[in-house]
Amino acid sequence: MKALIPLLILAACGAQAAPEFFNAKRVDLTRDGHQYTVFYTEKRVEVIRQGYAKRGEHDDIRAQMIALIPEVTGCKLRESSLTGDSGEMRGSIRCSHA
Repeated sequence: MKALIPLLILAACGAQAAPEFFNAKRVDLTRDGHQYTVFYTEKRVEVIRQGYAKRGEHDDIRAQMIALIPEVTGCKLRESSLTGDSGEMRGSIRCSHA
């Protein structure tokens, strides 16, 4: 039972950025009933979906996550750099203002 306590604490923390995004900007938002967290720097972006996704929603969620990148960052996604799935994805961005 004591071993479960640290796991429960970690689970309550919400979205946590990958180490490369520890000093990144963070934006939390909701689209089409799903919550997302976007972490970004001048060159990289990470999008995390919060909560459960039903079977059949994953393609739409992935498209929504990709659409959030330029909206939130103001930068263009280098699509060839994109990795991940409908739960979490990372990629490189090009910013004209950077």
